[in-house]
Amino acid sequence: MYDEEEEGGRVVFAEQRNLAATEKTSLVSVGVDIGSSTSHLVFSRLRMEQRDGRYVAAERQVIYDSDIFLTPYTDQQTIDSNKLGEYIAGQYRSAQLRPDEVDTGALILTGLAVRRQNARAIGELFAVETGKFVSVSAGDQMEAAMAAYGSGAVVNSKDVGVVVMNVDIGGGTTKIAICDKGEIVALTAVDIGARLIAFDESGTISRIEEAGRLFAEQAGLELSPGEKITTANCENIVEHMADRLEEIITLHVPSTQTEALHRLRPINWRGEIDALTFSGGVSEFIYGYEENEFGDLGPYLGRAIVKRTESAGYRIMPPVENIRATVVGASQYTIQLSGTTIMVSDEALLPLRNTPVIKPVFALDQNDIDQEEVSDAIANALQRLDQTDAEQPVALCFDWLGSASYVRIHNFLSGAVTGLSAHLENGHPLILVCEGDIGRVFGVHAAEELQLGGPIVSIDGIALEEFDYIDIGGMIIASGAVPVVIKSLLFPGSNAPGRDGTNA
Repeated sequence: MYDEEEEGGRVVFAEQRNLAATEKTSLVSVGVDIGSSTSHLVFSRLRMEQRDGRYVAAERQVIYDSDIFLTPYTDQQTIDSNKLGEYIAGQYRSAQLRPDEVDTGALILTGLAVRRQNARAIGELFAVETGKFVSVSAGDQMEAAMAAYGSGAVVNSKDVGVVVMNVDIGGGTTKIAICDKGEIVALTAVDIGARLIAFDESGTISRIEEAGRLFAEQAGLELSPGEKITTANCENIVEHMADRLEEIITLHVPSTQTEALHRLRPINWRGEIDALTFSGGVSEFIYGYEENEFGDLGPYLGRAIVKRTESAGYRIMPPVENIRATVVGASQYTIQLSGTTIMVSDEALLPLRNTPVIKPVFALDQNDIDQEEVSDAIANALQRLDQTDAEQPVALCFDWLGSASYVRIHNFLSGAVTGLSAHLENGHPLILVCEGDIGRVFGVHAAEELQLGGPIVSIDGIALEEFDYIDIGGMIIASGAVPVVIKSLLFPGSNAPGRDGTNA
């Protein structure tokens, strides 16, 4: 990302590209989604403009949409990285691009791809792009949120002024998010998907997941790999899947059967749903975009859902993206330069690369700051973005409001240290990013008053949002500032979540 010898704090992209010298430029970006069932890529050209000292994506043009590829396996749990590598190389050739011609990208791993042995093998396929890519291991919560943004449900809930439920139905799971006024107010995930049972052209079952067996049993069937599955069997099985989905979509208290399928807590939101959008592979059948069959329950499940939503009279909104809803977040770059009122406990900590951002909802406009509320807000943000394992550092971003009194700062930082305790105990630095020019105050307070002892990076003058990833460069000796590159997952119909001022 950074040239090892930055001159005057300029940020150099892709080793030879110096954006700071120009007001407009373009970047080639690729979004890669490797999931349990399918894998695909989207190549884009991002036109970047400098606005208020920052580079933002003014336009996103898709260069090439890859074929949808059934993720290959060597066994039930291990992805065949050799075949996956051949597919990825073929898509680069089809896009008429070499890996070294790509400036940036987002590698999104979901489902079984997140497993350690799979993630390591997949990461090696992109070794040439190391440093240029944001790598996201998306758990159920993050995948549900990304699908809601990628499908346009979030922006539609704001622009159209309706409460939108996005139902993302993939191969192994269904992610559901309720969006109101441009915010995700509730989400969940369940074991319902098209490839819980997979079979060949003759109807011989090749794979059946545990949840697939469960639905088969509910349909009065005992199925195993090597056995035949008929059209009538498929139709019977998906009716039970549709029953469970209908229960969730209508916001009923989950039955015992439905509760057993939940991967996250059931939705307890009980407002009115004005419209539905569908994304994920099954949505291609729901909207009639796909007619081919892929040896799974997709077309049967799509037809069952259409029948039920039509009879119930739901308003169905077209999504911005269907099967590619989680991959359209091809990475975008913005550049900001921190102020000089910063604190870095040890310059050897820098540079930091690909650090995920959390931006909890704090009540900082109140005179009294509650430490427990700060800690709880951070815990919720970590859970929302699947960062609770504390395997990597996170950057805590906040907009400071009100006075910077000792008591207010002390209470805020005490709550922050508690909320980030697992990360700090793992030796990760306390990374604070504030929009106001008081980064040094927070850093010094954490070191001297809280006697934190561990590494601290506290910078200011930077605006961030959730789904951002940041690189913090080395200290610029002449100014005492540090360059910051912000990499945002860029969704269609909006900028990175929460950003204004561009048309992506």
